[in-house]
Amino acid sequence: MTSFFLFLSSVFKWSFGFYDAVGNVFNWILFLVATCLFCYWVYVLLVTLGGDKDKEYFSPTEGHHPYYDPKIHRKESK
Repeated sequence: MTSFFLFLSSVFKWSFGFYDAVGNVFNWILFLVATCLFCYWVYVLLVTLGGDKDKEYFSPTEGHHPYYDPKIHRKESK
């Protein structure tokens, strides 16, 4: 019976090492994805909108969804 528990202990020890290795690989994958997203974000900010190109940008929703709409927000007097 003792040999069974020793075997079970070695299996648990191996499985925790396996989970640690898989977690490490998963963290590297997430790090690389986040790095790619960051580089794309910087590319959009510098190349697409940099050098006063944002003045030529046309927003299809500009003016259609104002932050403050007087028809909706009106001061209620009591």
